[in-house]
Amino acid sequence: MFGGMGGQTGLMTASPMSKGSNRPVDASVVRAELAWRAGAGVPDIDASALLLTEAGRVRDDGDFVFYNQPRHTSGAVTHLGKRSAAGASTDTLEVNLGAVDPAVERIALCASADGGTFGQVPGLVLRLFDAGTGSELARFDMAAGTETAFIGGELYRRQGKWKFRAVGQGYAAGLAGLATDFGITVDEPAPTIAPPPAVTVAPPPPPVAPAPTPAAPVPGARLSKGEERLPVDMRKRLSLRKEQVAVSLRKHGAAHVTARVVLVLDASGSMSFLYSRGVVSDVVERMAAVAAQLDDDGEMQAWTFASNPARLPDLRLGELPEWLRLHVRVGEVGLFRRGRKKGLDPSQVDMRDVGIQNEEQKVIAEVRAFVRDHPASAPTLVLFFSDGGVYRNKEIERELREAVEEPVFWQFVGLGKSNYGVLERFDTLPGRRVDNVGFFAVDDISTVPDPELYDRLLSEFPLWITAAGRAGIL
Repeated sequence: MFGGMGGQTGLMTASPMSKGSNRPVDASVVRAELAWRAGAGVPDIDASALLLTEAGRVRDDGDFVFYNQPRHTSGAVTHLGKRSAAGASTDTLEVNLGAVDPAVERIALCASADGGTFGQVPGLVLRLFDAGTGSELARFDMAAGTETAFIGGELYRRQGKWKFRAVGQGYAAGLAGLATDFGITVDEPAPTIAPPPAVTVAPPPPPVAPAPTPAAPVPGARLSKGEERLPVDMRKRLSLRKEQVAVSLRKHGAAHVTARVVLVLDASGSMSFLYSRGVVSDVVERMAAVAAQLDDDGEMQAWTFASNPARLPDLRLGELPEWLRLHVRVGEVGLFRRGRKKGLDPSQVDMRDVGIQNEEQKVIAEVRAFVRDHPASAPTLVLFFSDGGVYRNKEIERELREAVEEPVFWQFVGLGKSNYGVLERFDTLPGRRVDNVGFFAVDDISTVPDPELYDRLLSEFPLWITAAGRAGIL
């Protein structure tokens, strides 16, 4: 399309992207080309861009770039216009990433349909090119239904570099529906962006926002690789939970924080009731939404532990139902039997090797070693679930004190028993440069609503990020 429409000839062709996936952008100037097949009954399509701050909002109407306002005042984003040839149409935006104001964290690449819906638009594809070489950097083939406005993808900053994410989010309410996600109000409802709507910036959100409802998605919820493969009911739960995680992060000033997420599950003997009731499976599903929102890859590393730690296979979102079936387990202890338990899947841990006692310090040490051996650009958030019975207080304290200088925050959650020992005293322990441990306990986690759980789970992590950054740990 890019070369065929009179632009530079693409030197490379990128592999197609799936919805929610991302990839790095190495070019300094890129062109985002929205392409489709024109024809009878096909609505006209207009491309646009929104320049968004860390809060996910425009600063003023100048941050809206489209054909009637084709150049941002900074010169960073330009609407190049449409071309048509041989039944194919394109509308193109050019972005000079080096000229983007530091206050802009994301550039949403949007479109609106005039005279119909995106479901009537065949061959809809968003392609990203290196403006200098013409090489295709990304390709995202999009499917739509009754939507009249669309976010095809976004350019966003991560650790001082730019990345591209395939979004594919539609709005049946048209431009007005899309605009509400970014703090914009449109004076008159309009399905197209011609004539240009009057754009104003809504007031900043209050410090504490109410939990979202399914009818009003919360801005900032990220799409995750493999999400489309989940059963419908699980996918709906995940979608709402990701929105609630996004709300909690925004409340605590961490709307665009990324982190590697590690899950640790107590498998000691006293936990067996929580496993058999399905409580632990539900906890894992709820934590998958945290990983989907915080981690670019939407994956979690995972451990189980009792007398000994054991690393579980990484939890990939699209494999969640099978992962729960295979790896959320406890017991199977046979003190007088030797050899591997028959019938285990090759990926499963033999739980007899894990045992039944509480030895938290061992799994803490193993997770610390993993982080050291696998450095990441983002900090690590450890979500550690246990029902108590802590008795290795000195050993646990030593591990967590030594971990203060590491880019890891340890969030412990008590699951209703007692005797959490040093874990519940850690917030008040002196002699640490930063507080790297959070703890709270609940009587019955299955009765705690998602918004409350995520608020409690994520309240201290952003504070640690700030403190660890000042201390030079991050």
